Amino acid sequence: MTERETPASGQLPKPTVASRRRWQVPLIWLVPVVAAVIGLSLVVHAYLSAGPTITISFKTAEGIESGKTQVKYKNVVIGKVQDVLLSDDRSTVLVKVNLDKKYASFATAGSRFWVVRPRVGLGGVSGLNTLFSGAYIGADTGKNHKQSSHFKGLEKPPPLTHGEPGSAYTLTSDALGSLDIGSPVYFRRIQVGRVVSYRLDDDGKQVRINVFIEAPYDRYVTSDSRFWNASGLNISVDAGGVKVNTESLASVVAGGLAFQSPEADKPAPHASAGAHFALFDNRAQAMKPPDGVPVDVHMHFNHSVRGLSVGAPVDFMGITLGNVRHIGAEYVPEQKRFAVDVTARLYPRRLGKASTQFAKRIGDPYLKNPGLGLAVLVKHGLRAQMRSGNLLTGQLFIALDFFPNQPHKTIDPKHRPLEVPTVSGGFDKLQEQVAHIADRMDKVPFDRIGKNLNKSLEGINHLLRQFNGTLAPKTGATLDQAQRTLKSLDGSLSADSPLQQNLGQTLIEVKRAARSLRVFTDYLSRHPEAFLRGRQNHGPAPVPDTKSSPAGKAKPQTGMHQGTPP
Repeated sequence: MTERETPASGQLPKPTVASRRRWQVPLIWLVPVVAAVIGLSLVVHAYLSAGPTITISFKTAEGIESGKTQVKYKNVVIGKVQDVLLSDDRSTVLVKVNLDKKYASFATAGSRFWVVRPRVGLGGVSGLNTLFSGAYIGADTGKNHKQSSHFKGLEKPPPLTHGEPGSAYTLTSDALGSLDIGSPVYFRRIQVGRVVSYRLDDDGKQVRINVFIEAPYDRYVTSDSRFWNASGLNISVDAGGVKVNTESLASVVAGGLAFQSPEADKPAPHASAGAHFALFDNRAQAMKPPDGVPVDVHMHFNHSVRGLSVGAPVDFMGITLGNVRHIGAEYVPEQKRFAVDVTARLYPRRLGKASTQFAKRIGDPYLKNPGLGLAVLVKHGLRAQMRSGNLLTGQLFIALDFFPNQPHKTIDPKHRPLEVPTVSGGFDKLQEQVAHIADRMDKVPFDRIGKNLNKSLEGINHLLRQFNGTLAPKTGATLDQAQRTLKSLDGSLSADSPLQQNLGQTLIEVKRAARSLRVFTDYLSRHPEAFLRGRQNHGPAPVPDTKSSPAGKAKPQTGMHQGTPP
């Protein structure tokens, strides 16, 4: 039976089921499918694990490379630089950084970023590890947790990182001096902290210096601690020789601070973080006893104050009570002249026991107004006098001393500032005396005296010419005659001359006569009746002087007879 044949019975033919061949995907296509799935999963994972993107602006991109430079916090990588661009105004460099998602907390306003590279400064050398690994961006967190994506990078590493144990304090000073950020702070010559920042006050009169004292050394900072500038060398010369005092070589070069608490019976309490302290120039000023309430005084001088400078001491019996703070001139209309106004600040408590005695005698008002004690001293003759402090340099200082012969004066202790009367100094008196002598010398008629002196000199010159022409020859002849006379006299007075022998014999006779007279007076003193009766036989006759005879023999008594007085 063929295909077109129909069955004889008239029934339909039984269908034949045949299977159709399906389309099959080649196995090679599985590779791109798997790769696509893996890539998609990586994209999804990267998207889910990607952190925020932040932008940091720096002045320069030195050491920063796109896709290579890392961002580290405590040497842990928290991100990587994505791109480096210039700002629209080309003044800064914009560095785009991708942070890891788990370090997204660094995208806050309190975070700080800086480039870590090798640095050499007065404070030391830092960043040497980047010589081999390359520069990286350092990061630090802060207290401000507000979300932010734009930051201004620091040009230098911050001296203090967030969370470092210790305490911060504020110092006030008139000038910064040689201090800088990172300058060390010493306690008993051990470095315990550093300077972290400084700024000017709003009025520009003082500098506020912020220091950080590391733990556990911050416990040594008390409410009575004294801070001073330990920069440079402190050289002193005394009986013991030359002494050089410094904290360390670093403080000599880069400056530094030091602090210490004065010895006290009861230790002061610990100073809380953020406390304010005054910064002194040196240790001697810092550790001296407190000066107490100051008193401002004015002093008026009627003469030049050349040699007196601001800061010159005000002395009382060798004790420095204060210093000169201002020197100016003012016009006195009543006297129609100018005067020099000197303002000084005194500290009465520097008198020590005397200040305590004033407090006991005057009472509580003295504690509130120390000018009361100064008013009492002025009443008893206290005056201000300018004196020379150094004859070589001409420096002057003001001395407070008692002058009892001065006119009586009083001052108002409530007046501010106090007016302390003055007296002229010894040097000023010397100047006045010299000026007075100069005035007297101006009145001397030197011209008339000179003319008279010239006339006298002419007369003397004329007299000398006459003497040389007339008197000098005659004087020579007279001198020759005098010389011949002296030679003749010298021959007459020689030892073997007759005159000399006669003179010797005469002197012997005079001596014998004097002896006889002495014997006669002795006899009369014993026998006064001899004037009437004559000499009686009272014994042997007096023996004449035989030693004075030239031949050594006795000669008969002359001038006296036996039995009768002469």
